[in-house]
Amino acid sequence: MTTENDAVGQGEFRYEPLPGWDQLPADWSYGEVVGAATDSSGNLYAFNRGAHPVIVYSAEGTCQGSWGEGQFQRPHGIWVTSDDQLWLSDDHGHVVHRYTTDGRRLQTLGTEGVPSDTGVVDMDYRTLKQPAGPFNLPTNLAVAPDGRLFVTDGYGNCRVHRFSAEGEHETSWGTPGAGPGQFHLPHGIDVDSAGVVFVCDRENSRLQLFDSDGGFLEEWTDVARPCEVFLDADDTVYVAELGWHAGTNDPRFDETGGRVSIFSRQGELLSRFGGGSDPYAPGDFAAPHDIWVDSQGDIYTSEVIASAAVPRGLVGPDCPTLQKFRKI
Repeated sequence: MTTENDAVGQGEFRYEPLPGWDQLPADWSYGEVVGAATDSSGNLYAFNRGAHPVIVYSAEGTCQGSWGEGQFQRPHGIWVTSDDQLWLSDDHGHVVHRYTTDGRRLQTLGTEGVPSDTGVVDMDYRTLKQPAGPFNLPTNLAVAPDGRLFVTDGYGNCRVHRFSAEGEHETSWGTPGAGPGQFHLPHGIDVDSAGVVFVCDRENSRLQLFDSDGGFLEEWTDVARPCEVFLDADDTVYVAELGWHAGTNDPRFDETGGRVSIFSRQGELLSRFGGGSDPYAPGDFAAPHDIWVDSQGDIYTSEVIASAAVPRGLVGPDCPTLQKFRKI
C-alpha cells in the first residue's frame, strides 16, 4: 500500500515508485538503459548498452526475452509507433533503424558508419565547425501525428531533421549557438497533437518549440539540461532532466540534479520529483536520459548511470538505471 511518504509528485500527477519492477534475469546486465518505451499491449522495451540491447518486459515486469544482439554500435534512443514499430537510434553508427517488435529490421535512415561533415571533435558540441545533413551522432526520433519523422542530431551536429512518413529527407534546421533556433546539443524530441515540435536543447538548458518547418515559436527555461520530452494524448508534457550533477565537466552541486518535470501544454509546472539528493532512493535520479508514459498514465524513466554518473563517483554500477512509477 502506497503511503503519503512513498508517493512522488504533486496534485493530479502523483506516482508510486515500483523498485525492482523489472525482473532482469540473474546473469544479465543492462550496462545502462538509455531508452524505454511501451507498445499498445503494454510491453516495455528497454534499449540498453549491455549484451542484450533490447530487453522486452510485460507490463508486470516479467522478462519476455531480448533481441538486437550485435546490431548496434552504441544504443541511444527509442520510439514506439502507434502501430507497434520501433525506431532505435544508434548514435555511434550515425543511423536510426526501424524494427518490428520481435526484432526484424525494416528500414534505416542514414548511412551506417558514415557521419555527415560537421567538423566535430570527440562529441563536443563546442567544436562544431558547421551544421550538416543527416547524421552525425543522432540522438532521438519522434513521429508526428501526420506520420512525419523528426530526428534530433545532437552529439555531432546541431540540427533537427524532418523526414516524410516513408523516410525521405525533407528539411533540416539549426545552427550552433544559444539564440532562437540555435542549439547546443539537441537531444530529445516530441510533437504535440497540433504538430508543434518540442526540442530538448540540452546544453542551453531549455525546451524550444517550433512549427513543423522549423519556425521558432517559443522557449521554456524552467528545466535543467533536458534530455527527453514526451507528450501524452492530452498534450501533457513530461521531461527527463539530466540536471547539473552528472554528465558535465562543470558540475553544480548547489543546483538540482536529475529530476522529472510535468507541464501543461501552456508551460505551467504541474508536478516535479527527484533532484538527485539520493539517486538510490525510489523516485530520485542520478542521470535521467529518457521518459515514456504508457496508456495507463504510468511513467518509465531510464538513466545513463555508467557513462554520466558512475565515472564521476556519484553512484556505483548498482544504481538503478530503469524505473517505473504507477499513477495514483
